[in-house]
Order: sequence, then structure tokens, then C-alpha cells
Amino acid sequence: MDTDLAAAYDRCRDLHKRHGRTYYLATRLLPAWKRRHVHALYGFTRYADEIVDRTEDLPPAQRAGRLDDWSGRFLAGLDGASVDDPLLPAVLHTIATFDLDRTDFASFLRSMAMDLTVLSYPTYDDLLDYMEGSAAVIGTMMLPILGSSDPVAAREPARQLGFAFQLTNFIRDVAEDLDRGRTYLPDEDLDKFDLTRDDLVAARDRGAATDRIRELIEYEVTRAQAHYLAAAPGVTLLSPASQACIRTAYALYGGILDEVAAQGYDVFARRAVVPQRRRMAVAGRALLTPTGTPVVVPGPSATLPLAVG
Repeated sequence: MDTDLAAAYDRCRDLHKRHGRTYYLATRLLPAWKRRHVHALYGFTRYADEIVDRTEDLPPAQRAGRLDDWSGRFLAGLDGASVDDPLLPAVLHTIATFDLDRTDFASFLRSMAMDLTVLSYPTYDDLLDYMEGSAAVIGTMMLPILGSSDPVAAREPARQLGFAFQLTNFIRDVAEDLDRGRTYLPDEDLDKFDLTRDDLVAARDRGAATDRIRELIEYEVTRAQAHYLAAAPGVTLLSPASQACIRTAYALYGGILDEVAAQGYDVFARRAVVPQRRRMAVAGRALLTPTGTPVVVPGPSATLPLAVG
């Protein structure tokens, strides 16, 4: 690689290491030649997210302009234009290396743009539409890099794992998202438990959930577990060298739900985090697990109907 391209991959790796600790740990179990490409995809998604979420002091139009400018440079790079950017050369190189589907990236950028204007989602179908671009396509972007014995069969589980991971984050980060003026728990779910957004804000402010909020969070955890259940068959369809990585990520993100349950589904009392000792133990077990061993679905068997979008 030339110096600029190597520096771009290093930049993506640094973003991944700093902001995506759980996933970064899992990628350490991949062959070295695959890691940089996973870092590149993470860098792409993280940088776009930073434009949306770390510029809240700017007027909405200016934030949208920054995202449009960066998206435009990326799309121009896809068409062969020279790109002056600290990380996009790595992203473009990865896309070219694996012939990744450009529509996945367009879908992702659409969802990032939604975060500039959409503050809540009326139904779970509406949320799934957002997560299709912000999460499901991450799974399909990753699949060619990870490799699979049956890419067609592995595609839907990869999408479902994207849904599972992002819904896990939404459950854990209710308070943080409220700070940004957003709620990712569907309005219809709040209604189901006779709750309003103001109830969530009040719980955030006092640092403790009510009984009804705990019931809501338990409901969302069960919904996330349904996505993990749907994703589980895909892990054993991955290339043998990639299974330990995704097995680790699967267990650690699912472990966040375990932590949420352990604190009585009170996501306002503290941020649910898998302890470092457990994280390392999970990674160690994944390395020792024979290829083809089914993954353990987090929590009790999911029984909610699964909407796949």
C-alpha cells in the first residue's frame, strides 16, 4: 500500500479502537489481512455518525451540509475521482477489493441523514426502515469480507445480526439518545405500556426507571433476542477463520442484554457494560470453540413475532 492508503487504514483502525471496543476486540480474532477492511467499514460508519451526533451545536442546515459534502466526496470517489480525505481512501479500497454493493452504502447514508430530522419512530416497522440502512446493510457489507460457504443463505442472518446489535445499543443508550433529543423505542411500544417520552425524560433525570419503564425495556430485550435467534444460523455459515470473531461479537453484544436484565431492566440506573474479565473470557472461549459449533442465543428463547423489514 502507498503511504496515504496505509495512513487511511490506520485512521480507521484508531477510530474503531477508540469508539467500538467490543467489536474491536472481536476483530482481533480475524486474520490480519481481514482486520484492516473491517476497520475501514467501521471508520466509514463511525465518521458519518460523528458528523450527525457530534455537531449538535451547529444549525441543522449546516450539519446536513457537512454530511452532504462528505457523502458527495465519497460518491465521487466511488466513480474514480481523487479523494482528499483522511479515511475515505481505505473505505474505497475495501469496496473495490471485495466489490461491495454500492447500494448498501447509499442506504446507510440515507439513514444517517434521517438522524438529522427524525426524532422518533411511530411503529417498529418505521424503526426497521431506519435500521435497514443503519444496521442491516452493515451485515451485508461485512459478509464478503468475512467469507461464507453459502453467501445466499448467510445474507439474511447477517442482516438480522445488524438489527440485533443496533437494537441492543438502542436499549442500552436510551438516556444518551434522549440527551440528543431522540427516542428509538417506537411510540407504539410506549403506548403499549402507557408511557410517554416525558416519562422517559423524568426517569433519566432522576436516574431510575419506573415499573412500567422496566416492563417496556424487558419487552424490547425480548424483541432484540428474536433478532439474535434469527441471526444464529449464519455464524456457522461463515468462513472458518471468521467464526471466532463473529461468535465473540455475538456473545458480547448479547451479554449487554444480560447486564440490562441483571440490573432489573433499569437502563437509567447505570449504563449496561460487559465486564472486561468476561469480555476476555468470551474471546478466549471463541478461539477454542470448534468451527461449526452453533452459537448460544442470549437470554430465554425469544417468542415475539419477528418483523424483518
